[in-house]
Amino acid sequence: MARFTCNFISYTLSRAVDITVVVPTPTIPDSMMAAQQGTKLSHTPEHPYPVLYLLHGFGNNHATWAGYARVELFAEEHQIAVVMLSAENKGYINQPNGGDKHYDFLAKELPDFVGGMFPISKRPEDTYIAGLSMGGYGTLVHGLSHPERFAAICPLSAAVSMRRDGDSDVSLDYDPPTLAERIAKNGGKFPKFYIACGKQDFLYDANVAFRDRLRSLGADVTWDETEEHGHEWRFWDLELERLLEWLPRTDFYAGKKRKV
Repeated sequence: MARFTCNFISYTLSRAVDITVVVPTPTIPDSMMAAQQGTKLSHTPEHPYPVLYLLHGFGNNHATWAGYARVELFAEEHQIAVVMLSAENKGYINQPNGGDKHYDFLAKELPDFVGGMFPISKRPEDTYIAGLSMGGYGTLVHGLSHPERFAAICPLSAAVSMRRDGDSDVSLDYDPPTLAERIAKNGGKFPKFYIACGKQDFLYDANVAFRDRLRSLGADVTWDETEEHGHEWRFWDLELERLLEWLPRTDFYAGKKRKV
């Protein structure tokens, strides 16, 4: 596995930004097998890799997923690239009154950058989005705003809405329940969903309710929960592995799980 920490100038945010990208590469078992068989390995992949955009939670940044969870191990096993960015504490949405445009950065510029720099597929059927807590909210906002761009949407312990009764601070364009209703009303097609939340999590009831609402709108939702976990990294590490096993993949590497 190769892990890249990239610093580049964002034309959307008008400043330098950091992201972390992990990309499968030849492993030690691959190297040993090649030496035994007299074959050669290459760092040029046979085909572009599928990609998972993985969003962090409140108070975290682009490096936190790889610090607390086994992102590199799981990505290497499943031969999938993973892209992690920093959204600060701004929900992956554009801020009002000329503030940071984090929605535009993730929706437009980031795929442009990683697709140009890394061997990553640009096909919607090879593209997935997942995140925890605030990142689960961002996952839902982006996945439901552009369902045609993703094969699966995977919110974990998600803040399913930032709006409260009478609250106008968050636009309906960034409200997951509203976005889901729009897709159904317009006869659109939902990507597949993988939604998970621990039963001890303070967001559990909200996630169950949102799961049920999506199913009532015709969405294909896979649900997972645990009895013992709350809002914690033990749960998110567990669920990252489970959702990577679950992803509805059709790419060249699908079903070719590796030993690392």
